[in-house]
Amino acid sequence: MDKNYVHRKHLLFSAILAFVVVGFQAQSVTGDALGTVIDSDTKRPMEFVKAIIEDQGKRYRALTDKDGRFRISAIPAGTYDIWLVFGPDTSKKYRIEVPIESYANIGTVEFKPFGVSKDEVVVKERLRLRTGELPMPELTRKEIEHNPNKFSIATMATQLSSEVKMAEDGQLMFRGARKGDMIYVVDGVKLPEVYNIPSCAINRMMVYTGGLPAKYGDTLGGAIVVETYGYFDLLRERN
Repeated sequence: MDKNYVHRKHLLFSAILAFVVVGFQAQSVTGDALGTVIDSDTKRPMEFVKAIIEDQGKRYRALTDKDGRFRISAIPAGTYDIWLVFGPDTSKKYRIEVPIESYANIGTVEFKPFGVSKDEVVVKERLRLRTGELPMPELTRKEIEHNPNKFSIATMATQLSSEVKMAEDGQLMFRGARKGDMIYVVDGVKLPEVYNIPSCAINRMMVYTGGLPAKYGDTLGGAIVVETYGYFDLLRERN
């Protein structure tokens, strides 16, 4: 058999495999944004309020239902401005942080249906949004940059939660579970161990120590969720 043909076939297979893996990871690293809109005077739910997120020319949106609730799904994890718009002259803007495979909740927003002209809500302090089933300890990219243990994901995990301890052999122990009974989730992919992820490549890191969602498997311990810094994150920072 022609060696060049075999080599070309091997390269083609490798390219297809890489494309499938990257595509799978890109689809996995998403989250949702949700909230509720009510009339500020009557305190009744407002229907048909538009919730809009724009990201690099792509628009994600939803309408509130009869209960005033909206949910925008499958948003790439990251930080965004979400606009709530009602009619031609009423809008509010919120800064949100969409987590990995979870949700950001802006809570209940009060609107005056008419007469408000582009009222922008400015949050001076960082708004800690409810994310996922339970609150999760989290390290952001900036916090990781200045962390003295940034070269060890396991050590940073012990700093995030007092329920995570490190054994002498370096394995992690989650309270109530056996040593090593935990998983890593990197960009939506479950791994038994993590090696050689540079600290500069980590965009966000979270630790589940309880209330572990079923999607993370049958581990009795916890999960360390890592989101890497990607091309679109760089674009958002520059813009």
